[in-house]
Amino acid sequence: MLAFFLFQGAASAQQACGDAETPCRVESGSYHLILPEIEPAGIVMHLHGGGSSGKAMLNSDLARVSVARGYVFVAPNGEHPEARWTKDWSVRADNTRHDRDDAVFLQTVIADVRDRYRLADAPFVLAGFSRGGSMVWDMACRLPEFADAYAPVAGAFWDSLPERCAGPVRLFHAHGWTDRTVPLEGRSFRDGTVVQGDVWASLKVLRETNRCGNRQPETNSFEGEYWLRHWTDCEEGQVDLLLHKGGHTAPAGWADTILDWFEGLSLKQL
Repeated sequence: MLAFFLFQGAASAQQACGDAETPCRVESGSYHLILPEIEPAGIVMHLHGGGSSGKAMLNSDLARVSVARGYVFVAPNGEHPEARWTKDWSVRADNTRHDRDDAVFLQTVIADVRDRYRLADAPFVLAGFSRGGSMVWDMACRLPEFADAYAPVAGAFWDSLPERCAGPVRLFHAHGWTDRTVPLEGRSFRDGTVVQGDVWASLKVLRETNRCGNRQPETNSFEGEYWLRHWTDCEEGQVDLLLHKGGHTAPAGWADTILDWFEGLSLKQL
């Protein structure tokens, strides 16, 4: 109860920054934020796709659903003004450079959010779409302790894939069966010098990191338009895959699906 009043005290003084016109600023960039009207259930951070912005994510289904369910919704801005793609994330890839190390930037953002709103122990899930989804994979692999769980959609590693990640994670990947912007098998750019990674190969890296016993999932399931695969024999962490009939998009109901998944996890230390 004390935590609730502490949060209410911070929030009732008016959100100092984070709305569409006034992003919160940290040393290396900026982010947007929406506070729920109730005691926070946790934090959802969503990384936009290439060419988009954190501001645009304020109107996303994930923002609406997250806030309605009591989560603080955080939407950082991918900003690389000197790069080929200016509204992007520093996804690791061969023959590619960026202005900013977004692993450092995102750590700065979450630290600022936790400090500003006294959310030191709030559970936290990192989600992202397309290039933002690839950045989620990179964060999960490089800094597995950054978030409690990871929910990328329509984006995975780029080549060259890591041989192994730094530690086990809980990750729920979603992808469209007919996605031709980020095909499940990946595709190449710049005469083959820059290559989107293969989602299946990305999952293999994660299974090996989590020490899953089998290549194939222990269970498959169907939920409406979702085709689901679950690796449940991992020594640590959790790996789930959602395929849907659509293309380069998050499937209908994805926001509620990942929050149901997140809330069903055992968040004890890996």
